[in-house]
Amino acid sequence: MEWIFYTFAFLVATAISGTAVYALYWSSQHGQLRDFERGATSIFDAQEPVGRMTDRFPVQPRKP
Repeated sequence: MEWIFYTFAFLVATAISGTAVYALYWSSQHGQLRDFERGATSIFDAQEPVGRMTDRFPVQPRKP
């Protein structure tokens, strides 16, 4: 009876591994792995430039 569990676990592990391999293949075909620098800095703008921290958690009071 435990062979059912092992078969199910094997199928789930195979499905997860296959999904990960397909995601890596898809990302390489669609150019997601080409320019890491541009992707890493795409969230910054003039209001929050690269290398300058403008927010904090938890919020620290400003010194007068």
